Amino acid sequence: MKPEKTFDFHIRKTWIQISKMYNELVSSQGLTTSVGMALLNIDIKQGIRSTSLGPKMGMESTSLSRVLKSMESQGLIQKVSDPNDKRSVVIRLTEAGISKRNVARRVVIDFNQSIVNRIGEKRTQEFINTISEIDHIISAQK
Repeated sequence: MKPEKTFDFHIRKTWIQISKMYNELVSSQGLTTSVGMALLNIDIKQGIRSTSLGPKMGMESTSLSRVLKSMESQGLIQKVSDPNDKRSVVIRLTEAGISKRNVARRVVIDFNQSIVNRIGEKRTQEFINTISEIDHIISAQK
């Protein structure tokens, strides 16, 4: 089977293009795609347990640790003990993190709106349903 005929070829190729585009759009703000996605997955009020962030983003712990270390050194997050479980760490956004999160959020919203404007609501929903179904199929095979 030719690569161009497989799902993974198109998903990977498209994600690489999206990631490059996001990096170009946010690099002037000192952000990367990985940092922006992490910021968007941290609850503004509650924060998130460090053990929950990786699976939510689909990142391995080694990669996530690198991203979090970078974010902490930039002053975007702070790590605090979980008040309910002192063994666990909660990642919270700082004021700078919230500001950068808003930048990332705007970039994602604008990109998604441009896609909806081009292909329409119906095809957008069909795509989301299809990609979600592929995800469920993969999850069921584990």
